Amino acid sequence: MEKVLTGQVIVVGDNIDTDQIYPGRFLAITDPKEIGSHCLCGVDESIASTFPQGGFVVAGRNFGCGSSREHAPIALLAMGAKAVLADSFARIFFRNAINLGLLPIICKDLHTKVKAGQTLTLDLEHYVVTVQETGESFPCERLGSQAMKILGAGGIKPLMRARFAKKKETQNG
Repeated sequence: MEKVLTGQVIVVGDNIDTDQIYPGRFLAITDPKEIGSHCLCGVDESIASTFPQGGFVVAGRNFGCGSSREHAPIALLAMGAKAVLADSFARIFFRNAINLGLLPIICKDLHTKVKAGQTLTLDLEHYVVTVQETGESFPCERLGSQAMKILGAGGIKPLMRARFAKKKETQNG
């Protein structure tokens, strides 16, 4: 995983639930591109079509609350989000995001300090977010080493596939 990520932002509020991130009426869709096209339509129908590819979603408190549907982080990834930066996350969304390869970063009050369209730089070595337009920097909470291993592999499934392949190589080797 890159140590420094840069992208434009969209800003959403508090208590964005999984049904707002990816409404249940779209659960039968399997094509990732189409899944991404419906992301956050419960907040605003135009978000997915105007989302800056490789950008960040900046949110308030309790992002990803509601059901445990994995479609929410899948939709965010398919929409082109590199990360979600929020005041806080619902616990199950946070784990699903890591397991599916979406970077969830806790950065208190960031959503009150940035505007849609601004460009952020996220430094994962120092856990600092900088707003390029203003030069302001904000501290973020550090993720644990296991979470970073999972994210670095692209999610829990790719990590486990690599581990099993390595183990099989060692056994046959």
